Amino acid sequence: MDVADAAERVRPLCEDVRHRGVEALIELTERFDGVRLTDIRVPKDAIDAALTDLDPAVRAALEESVRRARKVHRDQRRTDHTTQVVPGGTVTERWIPVDRVGLYVPGGRAVYPSSVIMNVVPAQEAGVRSLAVTSPPQKEFGGLPHPTILAACALLGVDEVYAVGGAQAVAMFAHGAGECARADMVTGPGNIWVAAAKRLLKGVIGIDAEAGPTEIAVLADATADPDHVAADLISQAEHDVVAASVLVTPDEALADAVVDRLRVRTAATRHADRVREALSGPQSGIVLVDDLDHGLDVVNAYAAEHLEVMTADAAAVAARVRNAGAIFVGAYAPVSLGDYAAGSNHVLPTGGCACHSGGLSVQTFLRGVHVVEYDRDALADVAHHVITLARAEDLPAHGEAVAARFPEA
Repeated sequence: MDVADAAERVRPLCEDVRHRGVEALIELTERFDGVRLTDIRVPKDAIDAALTDLDPAVRAALEESVRRARKVHRDQRRTDHTTQVVPGGTVTERWIPVDRVGLYVPGGRAVYPSSVIMNVVPAQEAGVRSLAVTSPPQKEFGGLPHPTILAACALLGVDEVYAVGGAQAVAMFAHGAGECARADMVTGPGNIWVAAAKRLLKGVIGIDAEAGPTEIAVLADATADPDHVAADLISQAEHDVVAASVLVTPDEALADAVVDRLRVRTAATRHADRVREALSGPQSGIVLVDDLDHGLDVVNAYAAEHLEVMTADAAAVAARVRNAGAIFVGAYAPVSLGDYAAGSNHVLPTGGCACHSGGLSVQTFLRGVHVVEYDRDALADVAHHVITLARAEDLPAHGEAVAARFPEA
């Protein structure tokens, strides 16, 4: 199933949320998550309690992840810039954050407190004034999102949290429902239904990108360690049975060695059945290429969410990559590092969208607004050009709006 097909399937669901709000969300949550909610908003005391009860080692790891993410994302903040076009005439580009964002944190087969960090930190660094997080409710936790997700929200000072998942969560942010005011933008990764709702509602609400099921591509040559390659392919395959793990290599011996290591590592990993299904699916495979130039053509065409470059002179090869959500260079920069503690963002475009979209960043939450200031002399100097172009486009009133300012002319 592709995103376009899924979008048509979620259309009635999103319309239901638009018309019936919380009532629809409660019914859809019971249908898809098996949880009957009385309120979609998570109580603040449950958020605070989750942080109090959090394993100290997990808290320390989350705090370090936050520290590194803040360091990277703070440096992304753009500054306003004024250009003097002519004496008396300037154009300033102001960077203004969106007012309110809805941040989606997936749940289901795994728990993603890291996605709380990856959503919230850039939004906070951008200066967004109103943040709301949503994550699917969990039966085993009384219909609340996983407590580690709630703890991450508390750690970041976010107390507006909803127990809603899937496409209906995107619709909730797009249209508003109950206590949840409509948002200007929704961001965050999710399954195909979340990606489909983003595509369907884009325009009603701003989106980051269609961040659907995860993908990893590894471009490797004979210098790569086959065990490292296999471990990294499995690391992403354990996300979901539809996760894509792709090796691109000109070296058949490496490919064979990776296959051998995949068998060993898959059998030993906790989620072996899920990994095996993901690796054997049509979305995963090994692509043999003529040489690294050919391999670059393949990975640029694929535009993977995550691309590892494990070759001789990996930095030079990586510099030739045009299309990828994030690029991991060399043997000691695995995707797992980026998932948690590199300082980079792991909310990245999937499904080929990396050829036109980038990962979540501070820029995601900022709008460039041009502020135009011209005095009388500066406008007078260019007035005849404006009038000429207005007449050329058969829009004479445009020119008249300038001429009206100089009745003596």
